[in-house]
Amino acid sequence: MKKGIIVLLAATLGLAACNREKKGAGGLLYTIHHSDGKEKIKEGDIVKLNFIQKNQKDSVLANTYDNEMPQVFPVAKKMYAGDMNDVLTMFGEGDSATFKIDLDTMAFYSKQPKPEQFKNDKYLVFTVKVEKVFKKDAKEADSTFRKRAGEFFQKDYQESIAKKKGAEEGKIKAYVADNNLKTTTTPSGLQYIISAPGNAERVVEGDTATVNYTGSLTKKDAKGKYPIFDTSDEKLAKAENKFQPGRPYGPTKMAVGGTIPGFTEALKLIGKGGKIKVIIPSKLGYGEQGAMQAGIMPYSPIVFDLEITDIKKGTAPQPAVLPATK
Repeated sequence: MKKGIIVLLAATLGLAACNREKKGAGGLLYTIHHSDGKEKIKEGDIVKLNFIQKNQKDSVLANTYDNEMPQVFPVAKKMYAGDMNDVLTMFGEGDSATFKIDLDTMAFYSKQPKPEQFKNDKYLVFTVKVEKVFKKDAKEADSTFRKRAGEFFQKDYQESIAKKKGAEEGKIKAYVADNNLKTTTTPSGLQYIISAPGNAERVVEGDTATVNYTGSLTKKDAKGKYPIFDTSDEKLAKAENKFQPGRPYGPTKMAVGGTIPGFTEALKLIGKGGKIKVIIPSKLGYGEQGAMQAGIMPYSPIVFDLEITDIKKGTAPQPAVLPATK
C-alpha cells in the first residue's frame, strides 16, 4: 500500500473516531467534531461560545449564529457530573462538539420538575464552538482578573459591533440580489417596492393608520428562511413560533410618527388598500442598540411587508408601539 494512501486512511479513521458519539457521566452523550488540543476549560474561566440549542425533535430553541452574538459567561462549579458546567471542562479553545444533556438527571439533581416544553424529551441538545477561553493567571487576584476580563470582552464586543456596522450595506445588497428585487431608494436610504399603491389619500403625522404587517431579518437562518421577528398575522405568528398569548392580532392601529422612522416613512408612500415591501437600514430602524429581545442585532437592516387597510385623519390617540420596540 502506498504511503499517501496510508496517510489518507489514517486521517479518515481519525475523523471517524472524532465524530463518534460517546457516553459520559450523568447520562451525557457527546460527540467531538474538532479539537485544537488546547488546555481544557476549568471552573472560573470565562468562555465565549457560539451554539445551537435544540430539543430532541430537532427544533431550534436558540442559535447564536443567526443573531451573530456569541454568549460570554464564567464557568461555574458543577452541580453534578454531566451538567453544563461539567461538560465544558471537556473542551478547550477552538473545539467544537455536540452534547446531549440528560433532562431526567437534570431534574433529579436540581429538584425541579422537567420543564413542560421538554416533557416528552430525554435530552437537551447543544452544538457548540468554543471561540475563546479567558483564563486567570497564576497568583492573579480575583479583582485583577475580573477587570482584565471585562476590558478584554468589552473591546471584543466593540470590535464585533464595528464589523456589523461595516457589513450592513453588504447585507442589504445581498438581500436585494438574492430576492431579485428592483427597489426604489428614497433620499433617507429606505428601499421599497410598491405592489399596490392604494387610493390617492396619504397619511401624515398625527393620522392613524390601520396596518397589517410582518417584519423579518435580511439574513437567512439555518433553514434558509428569513427569520420573522414580529407580525400582526396570528396564523403566521404561530407557524413561526412567535405567537404571544393574549396579544391582539389582525389589523393594528398605529399613530403615524409613533414607530421607527423607516416604518413611518413607508406608511406615507401608500394609501388605503396599499401594499409595500420596505428594506429599512439600521439608521432608520433600531440603530446601534438593536432590539435584542426581538432578535434584531445592532446595525441590522430589517424588512417589513405592510398593508394599510384604513386611515383616520386627525390627531392620533396614544401611539401603538411595535412589540419589537418594547
